[in-house]
Amino acid sequence: MKRSILALASGAFVLGASEFVMMGILPFAAHDMHVTIPQAGWFITLYATGVCLGALILVFGRKLSPKTLIIFFMVLVLVGNAMAALAPNAAVLLIARFISGLPHGAFFGTATLAAKMLAGPGKEAQSVALMVTGQTFANMVGVPAGTMLGEMISWRYAFAILAAWGVMTMVLVAAWVPYLTPVEDKGLAGQFKFLAKPGPWMILAAVLLGNTGIFCWWSYVSPWLTHIGGYQSAHVPWLMMLAGFGMVVGGLVGGKICDAWRHAGTAALGQAIATTGLIVIALTPGSRLLCAVLTLWLAFGMFFISSPQQLLMAEAGKGGGELIGGASVQIAFNAGNALGSALGGLALNASGMNYHIPALTGVPISALAVLSLLVFTLKYETQTDAASRMREIHV
Repeated sequence: MKRSILALASGAFVLGASEFVMMGILPFAAHDMHVTIPQAGWFITLYATGVCLGALILVFGRKLSPKTLIIFFMVLVLVGNAMAALAPNAAVLLIARFISGLPHGAFFGTATLAAKMLAGPGKEAQSVALMVTGQTFANMVGVPAGTMLGEMISWRYAFAILAAWGVMTMVLVAAWVPYLTPVEDKGLAGQFKFLAKPGPWMILAAVLLGNTGIFCWWSYVSPWLTHIGGYQSAHVPWLMMLAGFGMVVGGLVGGKICDAWRHAGTAALGQAIATTGLIVIALTPGSRLLCAVLTLWLAFGMFFISSPQQLLMAEAGKGGGELIGGASVQIAFNAGNALGSALGGLALNASGMNYHIPALTGVPISALAVLSLLVFTLKYETQTDAASRMREIHV
């Protein structure tokens, strides 16, 4: 891996850990903040809200080099996670989570463009996938480590370490990422011109719906593992590590297939894998082995989708909207995260804390995402170079 891509992956790591660590430490944070598990779901929702609004940074920072933008995003990472580590009550923790989420979508939009610019010919999806691997590696190592800290010492240490990681990433980006030319300045309106076409909206709808469906269940994966799987809370970090492994593998496999085939078709395949997993979770009683397998399964499907969707939207925004296109994926992802967390919490309350019901709630929503991606690939990708390559190698 190039050092420049490694620096970008470090940023993806700290943002991935900032987002997902709350799922592993949710019971501990809820206890210390004196709120219920469904109420603690708002710690997830406020992060996702920050992601959606943080894309405005790109609207006003379009003339800056991607390198400069990424360093600024790490400053926000430092501030948000330091506040979370020191939060005296739930209100301050909510504000801290909102600030932590502000750089998320903007970073991935910018880093996707940077990874494409730094990639070799025909390796764009794999380069983006390697950058996103930082996020998946965060789920394999960072989130379990944070969960373990919450179990053994305090969940606050997880956020303190993430604040320090943001500082380290600033140094790596400054040293290893070369100057990259800013995107073509088409003015404020020009950045959004690509959204006048229906294709990008179909992709964004798929991202929103797919992640709403998945996060109905994933937001509560930690208590699901203890209540349905019968695991002790001390085992959850190891299961989060298993999930992170699934994310790493899913991201790399998805990127590899995406470079050789249809981008939206690859995303549809990954979303179908995740939807199937939700169905099994909703309809089976659960056991230790099955719950471990399903955790791996959903994680694989969730990040199999990531690089194809990032690449699709970065390509859709060519001509001045590349940053907004890439960021819009993370906006839709985290809007789905927020909606899914809220819907899952409502489902838990309405069902008397039945942890099968959030997955059942997510199934039809995730299935709609598969449908949107299938319609897109059949309508827009029938004559792509990727499709031609697939015919040539007779797969």
